[in-house]
Amino acid sequence: MNKDKSTEEKIKDAARRVFTQKGYAATRTRDIAEASGVNLALLNYYFKSKENLFDIIMLENIREFSHSVLAILNNRDTSFYQKIELLAAHYIDKLIQNPEIPIFLLAEVKDNPKKLFAALDKRADFKNSIFVQQWLELKDIKKTAALNPFHIIMNMVSMIIFPFIANPMIRNRTGMNQEQFNNMMLERKKLIPVWITEMIQQK
Repeated sequence: MNKDKSTEEKIKDAARRVFTQKGYAATRTRDIAEASGVNLALLNYYFKSKENLFDIIMLENIREFSHSVLAILNNRDTSFYQKIELLAAHYIDKLIQNPEIPIFLLAEVKDNPKKLFAALDKRADFKNSIFVQQWLELKDIKKTAALNPFHIIMNMVSMIIFPFIANPMIRNRTGMNQEQFNNMMLERKKLIPVWITEMIQQK
């Protein structure tokens, strides 16, 4: 029996939707089979298990995400501050669409870092990116604080990712539903660049 690429993609597309709607724990392989229009035996033939299918999808998402972030960092047509706005918006949009990514990343960093690092764009070289070059130019003319540019990215990523990791706790303590939480995350697309800009312009 030859594996059909279109069937494989159909199953993965359905799995992405179901994982996003229900979360990993509440999703059954039967749910994915029904959403993709294939029988359970065929799904198991292609992907063996829910765990394996989830890993494949998450690693593909991370690879695509790594590539798209690299494109923002190395765009010569946008300014340093525009890149901050674009990165915040891109990260948040991606995490709203794929809320399982932060927990998956934490687990892989702890249990299987080699598999995770292999999924990242091998061309990624933050220290030599256009983003860092622009930062150094601003620092040289004393337009920013004398910070290591890694602080900027670490702070930005922390501001973006932590609320998604703490999503269940935040919603439980505030009484928000998922839609209200997502709307608050969308507000952060505008707020995070303001906070980061305030931080780096302190001299």
